[in-house]
Amino acid sequence: MSEDNNNGREYILDADSELRFEIEQKEAKVFLTLISGLAELFGTELVKKKKYEFGIGAKVAIFTYQGCVLQVTGKMDVCYISKETPMIQYINCHAALEQFRIDAEEHDKRGPVILVVGPMDVGKSTLCRILLNYAVRVGRRPLYADLDVGQGAISIPGNIATVLIERPASVEEGFAKTAPLVYHFGHKSPSGNSVLYNAVVSKMAEVTLQSLDANKRTKSSGIIVNTCGWVKGYGYKHLLHAARAYRARAIFVLNQERLYNDLLRDVPSNVHVVLLPKSGGVVERTKELRHESREQRIKEYFYGNIRTPFYPFSFEVKFQDLRLYKIGAPPLPDSCMPIGMKAEDNKKKVVPVTPTPSLLHHILTLSFAESTDENVIGTNVAGFCCVTEVDMERQSVMLLSPQPRPLPPNALLLWSEVQFMDNHA
Repeated sequence: MSEDNNNGREYILDADSELRFEIEQKEAKVFLTLISGLAELFGTELVKKKKYEFGIGAKVAIFTYQGCVLQVTGKMDVCYISKETPMIQYINCHAALEQFRIDAEEHDKRGPVILVVGPMDVGKSTLCRILLNYAVRVGRRPLYADLDVGQGAISIPGNIATVLIERPASVEEGFAKTAPLVYHFGHKSPSGNSVLYNAVVSKMAEVTLQSLDANKRTKSSGIIVNTCGWVKGYGYKHLLHAARAYRARAIFVLNQERLYNDLLRDVPSNVHVVLLPKSGGVVERTKELRHESREQRIKEYFYGNIRTPFYPFSFEVKFQDLRLYKIGAPPLPDSCMPIGMKAEDNKKKVVPVTPTPSLLHHILTLSFAESTDENVIGTNVAGFCCVTEVDMERQSVMLLSPQPRPLPPNALLLWSEVQFMDNHA
């Protein structure tokens, strides 16, 4: 039920219902205020009388367990109240995880490791956010691992990352991403280099599971793992690999019965596989929208947002000072090898890259590795820069960077197929 007044529109929600709205128009702004009752956004409680601001691309679902009154002003493309919501099932999943955590705490064991899986655009990231928010609201400190290289919830696309969650996500900006552990992959889909993807996931899982033991509260809190939306063929094999690498205790499958049954067949019987519905508010994105979402994530890395703007630097680097590499080389055909010898697997090989005009707009990853003799795949990422100009005459590139010149000494840069058109200047 809704009614208009001078300050906008008031929506009266019954218990266990949800107000959903979307904003697609550029420059559009919507302001939302909780007038009375209790409500939450993806597990984060709304503060009464506080005005929240949402802009382009926002897909919002405000849920209430007990009923509430919301005031909304601004132009939305879609807005409605729904009684059909999976939130009760989601909180039941949280309650089950909490039982695992209590048991882990009592016996000084690692808490539950949960994989959230499903095809594209079923709300995997949203479910992760809900479960993480509920966990920290009861005093837990879980780790959040993001294996979705296509969108990037923690780092920018083309990487996998893990971060410690210590407080609920901000309604408008999501989780604080302080000191994440980030590993370079360099492609927008695991299909870009399947061998490398599995190697990076294995390394991240190994390091993350070890780090659980460093803090008792985090150890019992466990890990929530977000995965890619590629669930067929090799994509399915990647999911099985991730489940083994992380020693998953449970797998939450969103909105796909076939995937649920395949996993029931293929994972050990001690792994709980749970089929969950997606929220009715989740909409399928076009290829263009997914591309725009990637661009927005990278733009926020360099320029911040309206509330917290960043001011990146632009500087020139000579080709001779650019230590640029790529992970993965084209395989040599067996016909080029001596009889009886097989070509080595080059999918994880670190190979030098010669700067050419094709480097324009590509993201370069700054690795903490100082030489290619180190384990580059398992070395944390220091940050990212973007090639905004390639001058073959001057034998130099212009880099957009969050930090001023120069690049760190011995900086090792890794090529990524992810691109960003910097139209900010």
